[in-house]
Amino acid sequence: MRKRRREPQHPVIEKTLEYIFILIGSALIAIAFNVFLLPNQIASGGVSGISTILAATFGFEPAYVQWAFNIPLFIAGLIFLGMQFGVKTLIGTLFLPFIVFITRSWEPWTNDALLGSICGGILVGVGLGIVFLGKASTGGTDLAAQIIHKYTHLSLGMCVAIIDGLIVLSAAFVFDIEKGLYALISLYATGKTIDLVQIGFNRSKLALIITNSEPEVRKAILHELDRGVTRLSGQGGYTDDERPILMCVVDQSEFTKLKQLVKLVDAKAFVIVTDASEVLGEGFKRV
Repeated sequence: MRKRRREPQHPVIEKTLEYIFILIGSALIAIAFNVFLLPNQIASGGVSGISTILAATFGFEPAYVQWAFNIPLFIAGLIFLGMQFGVKTLIGTLFLPFIVFITRSWEPWTNDALLGSICGGILVGVGLGIVFLGKASTGGTDLAAQIIHKYTHLSLGMCVAIIDGLIVLSAAFVFDIEKGLYALISLYATGKTIDLVQIGFNRSKLALIITNSEPEVRKAILHELDRGVTRLSGQGGYTDDERPILMCVVDQSEFTKLKQLVKLVDAKAFVIVTDASEVLGEGFKRV
């Protein structure tokens, strides 16, 4: 039986959920900053990293530092990049430092720098991933990276890496090399967690099947596995013979059954399998 297609959400509900995602995600980032990163002097890039360094060096209140950087950067983004950011990014820009301010008295959840860098990086990644699901950002140095990207030949990823790298180097200089290394660990954990939040745990498998029993294998996939299959045209590199290729995407839990079906029909079939990190469409996530 085919998976039922999910009905699209009402635009008002969808827009409301986006704003809720921004608020929840920003709150998680702020909490991670106060209970994991700041107490352990982990300056893992971004405006929060700058505020950590300035708090340790001059005693500045981190929330004030974040507002002092975020608001001018948002205005600069409007000037140099246009009105593409909108209200949602402004909310993230202002709300995150606000939560940092009201949770500033929370006790650290750990005083172990390594544990703080890992847990802080993961929680920041969860928060950023949720904000991105709301189709927004928390502003900050990401806007600076986009401005640099627009007026240079550097890629956006390189611009982000340069800015975060300078912040991490500054942390290593202000604190020590070990704290700089912890910041790198936190950055890595954040990046991986963002991918996990956006893509999810349900990985799929993409199978390319070359078989002399193409009609039988195709029918088995369609009727026994109840998955769609696409017939591609191929040509043997040695024989120049036409060789149809079947392409099929299945959930990870269905992959074993797919192998068994192919083996049952054609034990000599040539099968190539790779991970599909995200699949959109009927039977999977809706577009």
